[in-house]
Amino acid sequence: MADLVHILNGPNLNLLGRREPDTYGHVTLADIERRCQQAATRLGLAIAFRQRNGEGEIVADIHDAIQTGAAAIIINAAAYTHTSVAIHDALRAFDGLIIEVHLSNIHARESFRHKSLIAPLADGIIAGLGADGYELALQALAWRLSKDDSIEI
Repeated sequence: MADLVHILNGPNLNLLGRREPDTYGHVTLADIERRCQQAATRLGLAIAFRQRNGEGEIVADIHDAIQTGAAAIIINAAAYTHTSVAIHDALRAFDGLIIEVHLSNIHARESFRHKSLIAPLADGIIAGLGADGYELALQALAWRLSKDDSIEI
């Protein structure tokens, strides 16, 4: 059975492709989901891909990852990255690998975006590489989960 990875997306990411294309590009969240599914299949992973605008819904999705025994979480908590103690605390209860992903380079933006409440819990952080960051996160997880140096990334 393939390792399960939950890919969780926060508020306003459902507007990708229309919202601030100079910052986030023209790719849609559906495009990202499609690319993640293709990458996961190629890497022998299974994914559950979700987007929520509410903080409590993201916490519930993390609880679901715990309950389903997911091996890893890729999370782009968007604005909640910088504010949500609830998401931080839910992630603390997760025993698997965590990779934080951001489409933009949060450190090159407004100063309030420089602090991540998720970063101290993350096994890795990918920021500023656009939609490619999700695929890179899946590749890194496949490598970490396989513990096989021969896997091609």
